[in-house]
Amino acid sequence: MRLVTFNVQHGRVSGSRRVDVARFADAVRALDADVLALQEVDHRQLRSSRADLTAVAAEAMGAADARLAVTLRGPVGLWREPRHDEAPSGPAYGVALLTRYPVAAWRTVRLPRRRGVTWAHRSGRRLPRPIHDHPRAAVVATLDTPDGPLTAVCAHLSFMSGQNAAQARHLVDAVVDLPRPLVVLGDLNLGPTTAARVTGLTSLADALTYPVHAPTSQIDHVLADGPVAATGPARSVATGVSDHRALVVDVELTAPTHD
Repeated sequence: MRLVTFNVQHGRVSGSRRVDVARFADAVRALDADVLALQEVDHRQLRSSRADLTAVAAEAMGAADARLAVTLRGPVGLWREPRHDEAPSGPAYGVALLTRYPVAAWRTVRLPRRRGVTWAHRSGRRLPRPIHDHPRAAVVATLDTPDGPLTAVCAHLSFMSGQNAAQARHLVDAVVDLPRPLVVLGDLNLGPTTAARVTGLTSLADALTYPVHAPTSQIDHVLADGPVAATGPARSVATGVSDHRALVVDVELTAPTHD
């Protein structure tokens, strides 16, 4: 089975501010994912031609099911926090999980958020300046695959150092009751060593993903817990869409080992 995580930057053409929904669909189709985790997904936003990008991606990949977890609602520039986990009826933005396998259960995990601090230099002095990140969430599905159950998680964590690590720990705790194997896919805004350390999970995909044209870091990840293994090296794919590359890895569910 093929797992893919892709921060799509609301469908923007790489190196441009223009959104091309048809090109976005072509990129998703070419990735040929069985389980696809998307971040920075627009829903009915003017900047992305009022398209439902989750539905566009679902049709392109032949998904059996898909769900958008809304992190911001309303049009760009007038965003508000979501009031509930229901499907959006108007403009929104969030993370989406799409799958070719039947879904036995869905879950949305709201991630903790706190005020952060950056530093500004004024009149020769270094002064603290509060900053806020927007709400973050993860969407979780328990899948019925031909080889047994699989729990898949799509997340986009904060860019704020420390807060992203706290969100990663919260997320792992929030899915501890769900079936294994479990895979966490997404833009975690953490390097490989930190991502593995704070989650306690194992990386299935090691490849540079950001920035798209000449990547120097990996902040997009496929992490796992339980009997699942990569069947070959991961690939970092420049699709022509977004400022991130897609991270692609083929895996198999393996028999659990017994002591």
